[in-house]
Amino acid sequence: MTTQIKPIISILLLIVTLTGCGGSDKPAAGPGPGAAMPPPEVDVVTVATGNVTLTQDLPGRLQAYRTAQVRARVEGVVEKRLFEEGSDVKAGMSLFQINTRIYKSAAESAKADLAIARQTVERYKPLLEIKAVSQQEFDLADAKAKQAEAALSRAEEDLENASVPAAISGRIGRALVTEGALVGKGEATLLATIEQLDPIYVNFTQSGEDLLRLRQAVMNGKLKRAESTKVELLQEDGSVYPESGKIFFTDMAVDPGTGAISLRAEFPNPKREVWPGMFVRIRFPEALAENAIRVPQRAVQVGPQGQFVMIVGAENKMTPVPIKTDSMSGEDFIVSEGLKGGEQVIVNGLQKARPGSPVKPVPLQADKPSAPAANSK
Repeated sequence: MTTQIKPIISILLLIVTLTGCGGSDKPAAGPGPGAAMPPPEVDVVTVATGNVTLTQDLPGRLQAYRTAQVRARVEGVVEKRLFEEGSDVKAGMSLFQINTRIYKSAAESAKADLAIARQTVERYKPLLEIKAVSQQEFDLADAKAKQAEAALSRAEEDLENASVPAAISGRIGRALVTEGALVGKGEATLLATIEQLDPIYVNFTQSGEDLLRLRQAVMNGKLKRAESTKVELLQEDGSVYPESGKIFFTDMAVDPGTGAISLRAEFPNPKREVWPGMFVRIRFPEALAENAIRVPQRAVQVGPQGQFVMIVGAENKMTPVPIKTDSMSGEDFIVSEGLKGGEQVIVNGLQKARPGSPVKPVPLQADKPSAPAANSK
């Protein structure tokens, strides 16, 4: 046994010796478990001063541009519905057909009465000249002819209303009556509703206190009046509506109950993408601030001491900086204190590192979900 073990030990010692001598000439296979990891990448924006349009987002509700109630103007039984519910209709289009037998007879009778009355007037004209009839008789015949004209006009209007024409162009809702229903007996029965959706209104309110503060800032020279009068519509999911609108109505009085002023904006709606009754937000320009700094909203954090942002500081280390914000510009905060311009503010990747640890700053790409840092005009 001893003679067999000795050669094996000699071979093992030789392998260890060769490994120790030749290992330094080979490249390292990679970092071991204790090697330092590269710093994590973070998306940053370099903030700068510039002219910034201050905006305000206010809740609002959509309202149809025009609304017309379709009502039965004559009495009768509905024979047929002539439209498809939820479709677009044109002004003057027939919507329902009410039984016309009575109204056709009335119109024909009125035509006959008018023809007789006119014949009487024409027959009296030469007789009046030779004084075969008195002026009073002629005037009476002429008055009857005018009454017959008015009666025919009413009869023809009733016959037309039996087809229930659309008063405006727009989208019609569901029918509120069915075939066989008696309508118009003692009241103008509501049959359907038409709403004009293009353009469309947005009704919203603004605080009277905010408006006064803004006007004073403009008068004192702290702010300038906004150059743009266009407003944006933010839909319920937060997306921006593709069409821009304009404010065209402002109530000149402050509501004593709420302290707010009523406003109305108008937006094109060619594709019927928004509907009356929907809750939205209106973003409109308030004023122009010079030499202002803005940062993306998602970059601003809130802690026990207030608002702060993380920047890439000395030696590329993540460093917190306290800030104060006082206004908005679109999706961005306007920074009133804490930043001077030139700082690399971290927007994405805050969870990858801790304050004081090194990071690798990468400029934020335009296609990433964040607003730009500054808007110089």
